[in-house]
Amino acid sequence: MSHSAALSHTPTQGRSASALADAVPLAGRALLSAIFVISGASKLAAPAATIGYIESAGLPLASFGFVLAVIVEVLGGLALIAGYRTRLVAAGLAAFTLATALAFHANLADQNQFIHFFKNLAMVGGLLQVVAFGAGRFSLDARR
Repeated sequence: MSHSAALSHTPTQGRSASALADAVPLAGRALLSAIFVISGASKLAAPAATIGYIESAGLPLASFGFVLAVIVEVLGGLALIAGYRTRLVAAGLAAFTLATALAFHANLADQNQFIHFFKNLAMVGGLLQVVAFGAGRFSLDARR
């Protein structure tokens, strides 16, 4: 390493880069979780509309689907933010998100459904990154 390269990297820069690297997974988990928590809360606010939407997709047991969706979205979203059993929760949310893409957004001829389908796939990709790399330092998992 040249003398100028050694001078350009100070210990303070290393600490701030490390702090940033520790904070990024928390920010990513919070951003991924927001859509689940908000969606679950909106389902709770309008259960009849949600059950009707599930029925309109031709799925059986719409009331059970409603309860399952709220549990997965709210509890899964909060667990992901907290970094609790993060890899397992992220895998579950990824499977749920893929299933909802296939059940509710598979009409790719409809531009709106096309966008929602690929938005869901992008979310699955982000969740799989969490499965692969874990929660990071700022998580309940890191405290265990």
